[in-house]
Amino acid sequence: MERSVEQILRKYLIMGSQNCVGNPLAILEAAAKAGITAFQFREKGAGSLTGNAKLHLGKQLRNICRVYDIPFIVNDDIELVDPLEADGIHVGQEDQSVAELSRRYPEKIIGLSVSNWNEVTNSPISLVDYIGAGPIFATDTKTDAKSAVGLDWIKALREHFPELPIVGIGGINPGNSASVIQAGADGVSFISAVTKASDIDGAVHAL
Repeated sequence: MERSVEQILRKYLIMGSQNCVGNPLAILEAAAKAGITAFQFREKGAGSLTGNAKLHLGKQLRNICRVYDIPFIVNDDIELVDPLEADGIHVGQEDQSVAELSRRYPEKIIGLSVSNWNEVTNSPISLVDYIGAGPIFATDTKTDAKSAVGLDWIKALREHFPELPIVGIGGINPGNSASVIQAGADGVSFISAVTKASDIDGAVHAL
């Protein structure tokens, strides 16, 4: 079944080994069984793997996504796109240029994070397949995260871009995810809500 980008974004797990209390492969498999709709491999920050260890983990996670037919997206590391046969790449404002990515990977899903109108104005929004809006709520998962922008940011983006797929990013958990969808997002992305959950199946269903 061909899925739209909006459907892919509905329950979007972002994860690297540094986010996991247990085995990242077991966590992804449990989340895949529970119904996540996309996975982003984000192996960066304190305690993360590098080099061949990072690539090896990426391949293992990629295989799980294949088994469950879940789109596999790489976070900003362009060198991993080809060896991991990624379905897409997600970048922030300081990462690889979207224009370059769209030239290099015309068939892949390209996502871009935006947290204010200045970033929107200076970004080639027409070249991306979706935008990640946030951080919606305060988060301690990313040490370099910006200040929370709130649900109004989702509402403003949806008003400005009625057709553009939007996923909420930052501090999203089972208790607040519904409010992000109600504000106009097509989906929610999350890290610790699943990677640190005692009941992954329950957490994914609640998101």
